[in-house]
Amino acid sequence: MIHPVVKYGNEVLAKTAEPVTVFDGDLQKLIEDMFESMYAAQGVGLAAPQIGISRRIAVIDITTGKDPKARIVLINPEIIVTEGQQKEEEGCLSLPGFRETVKRPLRATVRALDRKGKEFTMQGEGLLARAFCHETDHLNGQLFISHLSTLKRDLLLRRIRKMIKAGEW
Repeated sequence: MIHPVVKYGNEVLAKTAEPVTVFDGDLQKLIEDMFESMYAAQGVGLAAPQIGISRRIAVIDITTGKDPKARIVLINPEIIVTEGQQKEEEGCLSLPGFRETVKRPLRATVRALDRKGKEFTMQGEGLLARAFCHETDHLNGQLFISHLSTLKRDLLLRRIRKMIKAGEW
């Protein structure tokens, strides 16, 4: 089932998501729905709060569905090591139409649980490291705009407020 992606302004995006403690059929269905929703929105990552569900779950596929083995499920993730720096353009499904250059680690190691509740660690580099950090931020109630300068963030938020006022958001 494809869930609509919630946009900036929805309070679920500003809250720390709740940890997952039950690994049942409902969780498996939610994970599959998240992948389906992410692919439908043409994203490379999706956190549960982005579909209005405050749970610490993120799905990532930097191949956008081209390689089924590239699907990654992160439950209760935490970034444990970062190295280097990359400065690339970043967007977000919850901020459609907005892209900005954001500094992120070049490499990031995440510790998480898989869809069955088994702990694992994984290192990502480049786009995958960026996705690990971006989705983990979502689970901590942050959007990529929190990494922008105050001036850039204020300009972007002013544009969104105008869109809201005009009924375009």
